[in-house]
Amino acid sequence: MRPADLESFTVPGMPALRGSLLLVSLSSPDPVANTYRSTLWKVSLDGSARRWTHGERDSAPAVSPDGSRVAFLRAGEKDKPQIHVMPVDGGDARKLTDLPLGAGAPVWAPDSRRIAFTARVPEPGRYGSPGTDGETSEPGEEAPRRITRFDYRLDDIGFLADRRQRLFVIDVTGEPGEIAPLTDDRVDVSDPAWTPDGERVLVVARRDWGAAETEETDIYAVPASGGEPLLTVRSAGIAEKPVVSDDGTIWYFGTEFTWPRMEARNAGLWAAALPDGDEPAVARRLTDVETVACAPSAGPPAPAGERVVVAVQNRGSVELRAVPRNAGSAPLDDLPLLAGERAAVRAFTADGHRIAAVVATPESPGELVLLVDGAARVLTDCAKPLREKGIRPVEELTATAPDGYPVHGWLVRPEGEGPHPVVLAVHGGPFAAYDWGLFDEVQMYASAGYAVVMGNPRGSSGYGERHGRAIVRGFGTVDADDVLALLDSALARPGLDSSRVGVMGGSYGGFMTSWLASHHGERFRAAWSERAVNAWDSLAGTSDIGWTFVDAYIGSDLETQLERSPLTHAGSITIPFAVVHSEQDWRCPLEQAQRMFVALKKNGTPVEFLLFPGEGHELSRSGKPRHRIQRFEAVLDWWNRHL
Repeated sequence: MRPADLESFTVPGMPALRGSLLLVSLSSPDPVANTYRSTLWKVSLDGSARRWTHGERDSAPAVSPDGSRVAFLRAGEKDKPQIHVMPVDGGDARKLTDLPLGAGAPVWAPDSRRIAFTARVPEPGRYGSPGTDGETSEPGEEAPRRITRFDYRLDDIGFLADRRQRLFVIDVTGEPGEIAPLTDDRVDVSDPAWTPDGERVLVVARRDWGAAETEETDIYAVPASGGEPLLTVRSAGIAEKPVVSDDGTIWYFGTEFTWPRMEARNAGLWAAALPDGDEPAVARRLTDVETVACAPSAGPPAPAGERVVVAVQNRGSVELRAVPRNAGSAPLDDLPLLAGERAAVRAFTADGHRIAAVVATPESPGELVLLVDGAARVLTDCAKPLREKGIRPVEELTATAPDGYPVHGWLVRPEGEGPHPVVLAVHGGPFAAYDWGLFDEVQMYASAGYAVVMGNPRGSSGYGERHGRAIVRGFGTVDADDVLALLDSALARPGLDSSRVGVMGGSYGGFMTSWLASHHGERFRAAWSERAVNAWDSLAGTSDIGWTFVDAYIGSDLETQLERSPLTHAGSITIPFAVVHSEQDWRCPLEQAQRMFVALKKNGTPVEFLLFPGEGHELSRSGKPRHRIQRFEAVLDWWNRHL
């Protein structure tokens, strides 16, 4: 595989399943148009598929409960996504919304007549909307923003208070027209879910309806016909992805902590009875805090009979597990495995006893799989073009850190006997993980001749909460020991050249790259540090999450922040060093790169600064296709020159 092969990465999105109707969006980068294309496909349960829509960017299908209609998002070349609806037996798609900043994914009401969704509503005169005088302003000519809170912006979204995300309900049987939001502009709401009677919509919002400056969230009920929101579930920290089963039970993912110490906590499955009166419900946790790390990004809990299906991280896998409805703090070993062994479930949905899931494996970035009564049937072959270009196999790695701690990871080798140059790759987060799914970056590097070592050191998720919390107030300690132990384990295998080793990573992985270069530089020929944290003192005041993240993980003491900052140790970096950053990164702001580049340049270190315009923190995953290809080319050029 080569950088230009990025366009062959076709990935299924969240599937929609109702009866015999199974729909999924297939998305792929289009480097020529420098955008992403996605269309809806209808997949029969025997595995045949046909294209179902023909828009440029169609996604987020949702089948009405009565099975008569499909709602989905459609966006044009320059237009924001809007909700469209069409009959399941075909016909023209009817556009329901025309909101200036687009609409969120549709959620059907039980009556199959109404749809709930969220959308950002701009203040008059901002983001291209008319002002009170009817005139529109260019972005650089808008009125100044008055900021009074810590949580005023978010990477890849932008400023928040002047375009709150609000709840809408629309009647699909009526004529399209102007619709009013059901929630006010005091707080962003998310994750709408209908109550079984169709009278209310549950949403997630910041505590005290946004009045508290905290990242704690609770579940509120909003009358579908309009009215004040009512606190329905007060979480133990964070609540997300609620659903309500027919018996009135609210199922949601919850993360438990004492504010503001929210770092490295496992999300679990929680349940609460939908309250009849004004008092919020009492919730209970069904899964074990230590061993069960639910993955909300794969989809909300799916009640199915006497169990609830959830996605769970487990040693580099993202598995579907069944949680008994009456469970109480159930450990992982007590939850039956349904899918995802040595694989990663990216998305799933359930209809009765059947489950449709998108499963990534070492050979595919994602295939649609149907699960019925324990039997799995793969329905798509999206990875066929990638296999034809060549996919390198993955070898599981284990190692032992100097303190005896076990470390888990993988090695991907190039073709041939070697000896091959080696790249140690460190993931971001840190409370995240590499997994068994095919990873475009690793395949690119291995195809170009580099053996890639990657793993999940202490601080990562999916190995128990204690594993994730092991580096709280300890960045660059046992996590560094772990990745170096993995590297040594790989180098002990034949065909790898220990004299030609590089280190790379992004975000927390960028921090680790800078830290290893300054503290263990003799192990490496060169370093590629991307969107890195290099200085904790300034990150606390510039990052969108710096006001909580730095104190939680590093501490508020300035001396400690400086001692744990790679910038402080830049004088020890002598190996060739690439500083790579995006111009509009608000998670690890640009100054983190600028300060490191200047320090290294003054030291006489061989340093280069690669800056991507118009991109944010997510460049390598969802940036413009051309920039992603240019980044791959730059990485390969760097390692070609230094390894």
